[in-house]
Amino acid sequence: MIKKLFFKYFELVFWIAALIALAVCDPAQPSHFTLCPFKLLGITWCPGCGIGHAIAFLFHGDIAGSFNAHWLGLPALGIICWRIITLSVNVIRPRKLAFQ
Repeated sequence: MIKKLFFKYFELVFWIAALIALAVCDPAQPSHFTLCPFKLLGITWCPGCGIGHAIAFLFHGDIAGSFNAHWLGLPALGIICWRIITLSVNVIRPRKLAFQ
């Protein structure tokens, strides 16, 4: 039962937890920990690096800092919020399949 609940709500809980973590972190502090596979391999350029900082800057009200960190921060935040909304609606009103 726990495994079923875990797989059913994992994405929703993951996105909410990620946004909470970005909201409470200080984006001005240099990051010492990274999940970026490119940086872990020693490659200095990555197309996605900075999006987390950009979203954190948005939560702190610094739009210019967000744009300087990564120009896709605002669209990424919008897409993540839209995904959270659609997942939440599916939890509240699950769809009924046609063949049931």
